[in-house]
Amino acid sequence: MALKITMFSDFICPFCYIGFEVISKLKREFDFELEWRSFEIHPEWPAEATPAEKVRGLGDSEARKAAWGRITSMADAEGIEIKAPAMLVSSHFALLAAELAKERGVGMEFCSKVYRGYFVDGADIGDPETLAKFGVEAGLERNAILDALTSQQLEMKLKNTSLVAHQRQVDGVPTFFFGEYPLVGAQSSDVMRQIIRRASERLAATA
Repeated sequence: MALKITMFSDFICPFCYIGFEVISKLKREFDFELEWRSFEIHPEWPAEATPAEKVRGLGDSEARKAAWGRITSMADAEGIEIKAPAMLVSSHFALLAAELAKERGVGMEFCSKVYRGYFVDGADIGDPETLAKFGVEAGLERNAILDALTSQQLEMKLKNTSLVAHQRQVDGVPTFFFGEYPLVGAQSSDVMRQIIRRASERLAATA
């Protein structure tokens, strides 16, 4: 039986992008099942993209510069390209579209395109046409993505996932669960490799 890893994550979190890239790379080395689950960290942000300097508490402050210095250093160490987004945007539409992509079996492909679109290309991931483009590139139909953005069924899935996250005491992202064992925060490939190896050995010992 393969190890199951669940990752609670949001598209506008740079550490989630780094964590997603690291775990995706390690999936080529280890036999595990990865379940990506949404965790919306800023539901209060407007759907329209807003210049970072106009968002209270962020802007061009020294704290944001320092934080992005640490983020960039971590990404560089993993060979991951990343840029601080000039525009901040709600991830809600992107999370709805990701639920559809998961249903259709192309969740990982879609998530990769959204993360890279936002943190590398500066794409507006709150824009329906941008999400439709990512969806088509991942193998979905354009209209299916657009319909997903107003789907009450997918809205309910997001709410249910939020409830599950609360029940599992998730209060930050990324949060990984190796079976039932949680790990909070993005980790280096070396650290994550060791954790996956130990979790796999523990699972094998109880099989």
